[in-house]
Amino acid sequence: MQQKVAHALGLSVHRVTVVCRRMGGGFGGKESQPALFACIAALLAAKTKRPVKLRLDRDDDMIMTGKRHDFVATYDVGFDDCGQLRGVAIDLASRCGMSADLSGPVNDRAMFHCDNCYYLPHVTITSHRCKTHTVSNTAFRGFGGPQGMMVIEYVMDEIARDLGIDPLEVRKRNFYGIGERDITPYQMRVEDNIIEALVTELEMSSDYQARRQEIEAFNATSPVFKRGIALTPVKFGIAFTATRLNQAGALLHVYTDGSVQLNHGGTEMGQGLFTKVAQVAAEELQIDIDRITTTATDTSKVPNASATAASSGSDLNGKAAQAAARTIKERLTIFAAKHFHIPPEHVVFRHNRVEMGERSIPFAELVELAYFARVSLSATGFFRTPKIHYDRETFSGRPFLYFAYGAAVSEVIIDTLTGEYQVPRVDILHDVGNSLNPAIDRGQIEGGFLQGMGWLTTEELWWNEEGALQTHAPSTYKIPTCRDWPADVRLSLFESGGNREATIYRSKAVGEPPLMLAISVFHALKDAIASVAEAGVSPRLHAPAMPEAVLMAVEEVKGRIAQ
Repeated sequence: MQQKVAHALGLSVHRVTVVCRRMGGGFGGKESQPALFACIAALLAAKTKRPVKLRLDRDDDMIMTGKRHDFVATYDVGFDDCGQLRGVAIDLASRCGMSADLSGPVNDRAMFHCDNCYYLPHVTITSHRCKTHTVSNTAFRGFGGPQGMMVIEYVMDEIARDLGIDPLEVRKRNFYGIGERDITPYQMRVEDNIIEALVTELEMSSDYQARRQEIEAFNATSPVFKRGIALTPVKFGIAFTATRLNQAGALLHVYTDGSVQLNHGGTEMGQGLFTKVAQVAAEELQIDIDRITTTATDTSKVPNASATAASSGSDLNGKAAQAAARTIKERLTIFAAKHFHIPPEHVVFRHNRVEMGERSIPFAELVELAYFARVSLSATGFFRTPKIHYDRETFSGRPFLYFAYGAAVSEVIIDTLTGEYQVPRVDILHDVGNSLNPAIDRGQIEGGFLQGMGWLTTEELWWNEEGALQTHAPSTYKIPTCRDWPADVRLSLFESGGNREATIYRSKAVGEPPLMLAISVFHALKDAIASVAEAGVSPRLHAPAMPEAVLMAVEEVKGRIAQ
């Protein structure tokens, strides 16, 4: 926003300051869409020399701002009698809209995630970025990853139905392994693969096999209501695919009473980033978190910040804040050693106090002593993600530092006369490494799952022939509500032993990956529809699988039976 406003006004960037307070939510569009409104407000302010506030009503906002890229995907796949892939060609076409916006990296990430958890031995992935007369589509939670994963999960399900075996078995037979089976289509080695262990644990804890048999027995005797179940995995790459964006800065001030003010380049949108980063600073300085205040994201405090996106907020800003806190701590340690005539290694920060051999004083007291000794109590921190690189000319490299894994089992029941359905139970097992805050992470997983469920089942965008959006209000665009939350949700964090990469306290990102757990709901619906026919018949279901889409798929399957 700083760069765009400066460009619109013909100013150098240093003449523009942007402050971002806590946002109400960050479901998509925050990265680029505010530029239009910021530039209009800035232009009016510059011309009138008065403050300007610009707000849109919901209808205008939904009409004007970009959405998640909708995709049309086709594929050709070869597989053996066990369902193991031998070769696959995937063709992706996305509606980008009337301008480029972020369509390049969104479609790149869709290509990166066409493998999901599966080894593709011979693969061709082609991406078409289509310019259309509709609004310019943009970044959204998952950033193309969900669309790519949907394709390969559909492939796995179709293979299973063609062979007449459980889709879970086909998925497991194609998981990444070791040796030559751990190389992605973009030539990155999957070194942290835990998906087989995670899925095995979830299959056991969810009682998947017994429930599968119970559902088959139910469907055999129920002519109207049909149940379905599906277990789908998630492997999501963590890092910006544009290498330059993988950097962050932080600014930390310690005041003479021992209180701390923290600022960093991450934005807070309800995802708990400010809490997590403040926890990091509190842990490093060994003070209570209520002694730390995080101020609004501000370009005059931390310059050139990357967007809070790509699930990298805690990874990047946590490390930057840790670096700043460690600088302060090192200064205080050197001062304390000199002031109290002890070796630096004898200075220990613990529980709001500083221990120096047999002497112990409050943290605030040491800070005050350091101030009187003219020790700087302000520091910056900086972090850049190591190891990553990618060559667009050869389509190879390491675009991600690591992968976040998860899996979900969803069970549905559909009414074959109306297409209506419910999701009575969901089991989720998700990997967050060494969690920085389990309560926040569980909330992110729950919210991501329900948001993904909305994307795949209720949220339909519809344009008329002139390219005007018709679903531009809550009355016509149906997001999931609390009534859509499954009655029985069993969510666990996978005990993976932490992140093998040196992330902040060996944690893993949890912003975007949980959204794709909802792919299990889509395939559970497909499973329920398939039960209308004999084995080997695969329903033609497309997302979003709204009740009318489910009903049409049921009728289409019945039509094939009649023939």
